[in-house]
Amino acid sequence: MQVEKRFSGRAAGFTESVIREMTRKANKAGAINLAQGFPDFAAPDSLKEAACRAIRDDVNQYAITWGSQRLREALAAKVARYNGMDFDPGSEITVGCGSTEAMIASMLALVDPGDEVVVVEPFYENYGPDTAIAGATPVFVQGGAGFAIDEDALSAAFGPKTRAIVLNTPNNPTGRVYSAGELRIIADLCIDHDAYAFVDEIYEHILYDGHGHLSLGSLPGMEDRTVTIGSFSKTYSVTGWRVGYALADRRLSDAIRKVHDFLTVGAPAPLQEACVAALELPDAYYDDLAALYDRKRRILQDGLARAGLPCDTPEGAYYLFCDISGFDHDDLSFADLLIEEVGVAAVPGSSFFSRGGSDRIRFTFSKRDETLVEACRRLERLNDV
Repeated sequence: MQVEKRFSGRAAGFTESVIREMTRKANKAGAINLAQGFPDFAAPDSLKEAACRAIRDDVNQYAITWGSQRLREALAAKVARYNGMDFDPGSEITVGCGSTEAMIASMLALVDPGDEVVVVEPFYENYGPDTAIAGATPVFVQGGAGFAIDEDALSAAFGPKTRAIVLNTPNNPTGRVYSAGELRIIADLCIDHDAYAFVDEIYEHILYDGHGHLSLGSLPGMEDRTVTIGSFSKTYSVTGWRVGYALADRRLSDAIRKVHDFLTVGAPAPLQEACVAALELPDAYYDDLAALYDRKRRILQDGLARAGLPCDTPEGAYYLFCDISGFDHDDLSFADLLIEEVGVAAVPGSSFFSRGGSDRIRFTFSKRDETLVEACRRLERLNDV
């Protein structure tokens, strides 16, 4: 009875994470998990050694609530160099327990009940619940051809109750990297409507085919209304470390830090020290990372094409968002068929939409080459199903 009462409020209408559900199904069936976006290969040795060294050196108590000084200073230097944004490490960088916590802390700090938050579709599944937990109403806007920003649709979504927009570039699940022109459209709408932008840039270093990353917060007029969310999880293959951050001007960061303090107190202290070592890696690391994932992208995309699953070629991130309209299944039944009959797990496309997506399914290629090759071999069974 107590459990029922505890979840009778804002969380009552939530379903569990579809992505994590697919991982459980994959584990139970012994399927290859191409659903949840975590690597099955090792993190860089230098990071693991830095974490062990920090623990041995007794960095095992609370760090400063909003992040260790060393990490915030290293982040400020990295962001100035790579993202073209200047933040004071003392007052404008908040380290949290992954980008997930950084996002919800930011929304709770800056969005009020009754506000509206524009969510660009398709979207990572947390953004809708994050908005609801903050007491706001999500206003979903589907993209245009190739998942590009539809200026007319986006403009129509902004109104007198709009408090913020949330977007993700490079995008999960589509792999879309928003162009300077698209970001300028978003910036102009935020300025015109005095709205904030919550921008998840967790895949900022995973880019292909000459695409570059541009931070919305670096555009003129967006310096004091953008919260840039980042994480070490994907770039350094440490999704279990749960170290992320929110970058925002002093006024916004002051509010975010207050919420963060009461949500989680702080991120793991020894792992924050190891993340300093991550930011000291040479530029060649990021070139090698992009090349690594480019190879994996090609392996899986070729295998999916042979299995009759065409995909738009991603410009960034490490997912393939496939069209399943050639099969006589919706996304939910197709995902179950993949696990039970083929031995590969993926994520139903509808989990990335408020409505729709039943003709799509998402695979991750953040796996060892041999894992992907075996998955492709199994996917050939679709020709016989």
